[in-house]
Amino acid sequence: MSTGNVTGAAFWRTWSADVQAGVLLLLATALALILANSAAVEFYQWLLSIPVQFRIGALDIDKPLLLWINDGLMAIFFLVVGLEIKREVVHGHLSTLRQLALPGFAALGGMLVPALIYVALNHHDPVRLQGWAIPSATDIAFALGVLALLGSRVPPGLKAFVMALAVMDDLGAVIIIALFYTSQLSLASLLAAGGLTLVLFLLNRSGVRSIGPYALVGTLLWISVLKSGVHATLAGVVIAMAIPVRRDENGASPAEAMEKDLHPLVAFAIVPIFAFANAGVSLQGLGREVLSDSVFQGIVLGLFVGKQLGIFVFSWLCVRLGWAALPNATNWRQLYGAAVLCGIGFTMSLFISSLAFQHSGQSVQLVDRLAVLLASLLSAVFGYWLLSRQRESAAQG
Repeated sequence: MSTGNVTGAAFWRTWSADVQAGVLLLLATALALILANSAAVEFYQWLLSIPVQFRIGALDIDKPLLLWINDGLMAIFFLVVGLEIKREVVHGHLSTLRQLALPGFAALGGMLVPALIYVALNHHDPVRLQGWAIPSATDIAFALGVLALLGSRVPPGLKAFVMALAVMDDLGAVIIIALFYTSQLSLASLLAAGGLTLVLFLLNRSGVRSIGPYALVGTLLWISVLKSGVHATLAGVVIAMAIPVRRDENGASPAEAMEKDLHPLVAFAIVPIFAFANAGVSLQGLGREVLSDSVFQGIVLGLFVGKQLGIFVFSWLCVRLGWAALPNATNWRQLYGAAVLCGIGFTMSLFISSLAFQHSGQSVQLVDRLAVLLASLLSAVFGYWLLSRQRESAAQG
């Protein structure tokens, strides 16, 4: 028995962190689907609806566990996203206009075309139209996880392209959430959030490099944003933008250190927990009529067709116009395979879906989540197959 355990542990360690995180994400999703379609469905629903209250004097935050996950844990997810965006812009793959051009145009096409497909199919219904941004998102963890399965057989330039594209995609999602998915606004809370944001940037300008003050003010900012009506996860991005990314004489950067420390927590805990809480789609009562549902069609076609079409066409135009070049050692077939992989919306699509249809009834919420899962699966399998075939063709040649 002990030998088997050692062998299993050793086999797990041979996988990269991206692959391990992807496997945990799949397991969490599978567990949610099993619970939602078994006799344990009541336990699953009860677990997510457990009330959790935090109260100090007049401050009272009372939400079910599901919303603590979506509003609280996902704020940490967006904090890491923000740190990643800042690092790439200052030191990484987005630090020059030429580096920014190809993934920037690709991300624009990958957001615009899926949204247009969805709108074309749902323009007749104002409620369903709320989900227009769902197929515009890319799950960076899943996409990079699939690329990691191919290991060194995928050119490093292609991996960097997907990383930069996903970062730009996340930035677009942050802007979309801020502009289009807010509830009634509280002026007092917004003013408090504005004041705390100013304090964060004054800390930055004053040269404060200790994380403690940023964490304290950032927590107060999260509470203010939560109470303001703007989605609380955006506080994570604001905090990230304030944390210093400048490196000292030893090459140390508070932002990069924080990103490194939080990344395992996000990849191995927060994202799987979010998937478990949001991927539990009950298939009971769903028949062939789902296939004709405009929300289902808009999300599936948007993610699986619109994403790859938008990314590939906009990339081709960018290169054709001479604004950028293909990534090093990458051909158009490989770029197309990567474009297909970016149709894995999963975490971000489910998150936007939870905002778009939170007041639209259970039936729409089931259909949209099922569509996200199906489109993400199709994109992952087809994208992996395309890149594998390209590798085999190159080897034979």
